[in-house]
Amino acid sequence: MIAFDQHLRSEALFVSDLQRSQQPTPESIRQAVLDTVGRLGEAGCAELVAQEFGEHPDCALGRMQWARTAVRLAFAA
Repeated sequence: MIAFDQHLRSEALFVSDLQRSQQPTPESIRQAVLDTVGRLGEAGCAELVAQEFGEHPDCALGRMQWARTAVRLAFAA
């Protein structure tokens, strides 16, 4: 698997189509990160995160908290 830092992984999961309500597995989280970075690139992920925080800060905070926790667990060594 390509090595991305935790920050990029969290941003990629945040902007992916994967939802917390789907109860994603670690494998589906890792795949969503890989697919999203491949599709949008690092800058594209960052841009969409900024857009969401600007337009929907109340929802974005909870999603980012979930993304950070999910990434930490899915990529634990």
